[in-house]
Parts: sequence; structure tokens; C-alpha cells
Amino acid sequence: MGAASEPSSMSNDAILFYSTLVALLALVALGSAAGLLVYRAVRGPQAAGLLGDKAIWAAWIVALVATVGSVVYSEVIHFEPCRLCWFQRIAMYPLAIVLLVGAIRREFVVKYYALPLALIGLGISVYHYLLQTFPTLGSGACDPTNPCSAKYVDIFGFITIPFMAGCGFIVIAVLLGIYVNKNSIEKARPVE
Repeated sequence: MGAASEPSSMSNDAILFYSTLVALLALVALGSAAGLLVYRAVRGPQAAGLLGDKAIWAAWIVALVATVGSVVYSEVIHFEPCRLCWFQRIAMYPLAIVLLVGAIRREFVVKYYALPLALIGLGISVYHYLLQTFPTLGSGACDPTNPCSAKYVDIFGFITIPFMAGCGFIVIAVLLGIYVNKNSIEKARPVE
């Protein structure tokens, strides 16, 4: 585990409780995304209207929770983000704004702006998780005083901060992938 930038005002038990809570939330979200994919595969095009416009709102909630969660880790618990953590934040933080605007305006095209950010963030999360799991993969590009291979959080032996971020990016990508606005569903229905 890397060093925190300054001592946290939270006890170790409170940090463990918070980390376990967000880890469980990440697992539930990941399971929900898997369930949505299975439902879409089984139901085919009929499943497109399952969430409708609510998919963008759900994706926004995921981005908001991930953004607030990372701010809690850095500003309340005082975990210093490594370079790859910052890159993941660069992908996640704008999603909270872009998805909110898209949801309010009910813009179908928001998925084309947000999906690349989610997929880029997912790629960074996967790479970061691999670096934590296999530190020898590191190229030395990270700060030696705050290495990307450091694990501030390790819940259930496999859930780290990059893992949780990756779950968030996956859920957002799945929600954006299945998002179809109600107008396009009505246009696609055959005329009787």
C-alpha cells in the first residue's frame, strides 16, 4: 500500500468500512451490467426499451458516485492519486457532467461523446489493475514515491481502486451501449 499524502482524519476501521461499501457497490453494479447484457442477448431488439431514457440517468449516477468516491479517497482519506489514477479521473470526471447534460436534454447523441471516454477510462483501469496485480509489468513511468503498483485498497483480496473504477466504466459503457431513446424505438416499430 502506498503512503497517504497526509494523515487521514478517519480511523482505519472507517476507511475499511467505506472501502468495503464502495467495493460491494462496484460488484453489484458490475453484476447488474452483466444482467443487462444477458437480458439484451436473450430478448434481442425487444430489450432496447427496457431502460429507455433512464439508461443515461443511470450512467450519470454511476459517474457521479465514482467521481465523489475518488474525491473522498483523495480529499477526505488523503490517498494520493498516482499518475494512472489521474488519467482515470480525467476520463470519469467529465462523464458526470456530459451525462447529466445529455440526460436533461434527452439527447441520444450523448452516447457518442460519453462512450469513448468510458472505454478509454476502462482501458486505463485494466492496465492499472494489471500493474497492481503484476508489478513487474511496470515500465518505470510512474512516480517512484507514489507508484502505480501501490494498493491503497485491497478488499476481498482482489478489489482495488482501479478495479472499482473499471467497474464504473464498464457499467457506464453497458448503459450507453443499450441506450435507445424512446423516439427511436417508436420510429422503429412497424406500422400496423
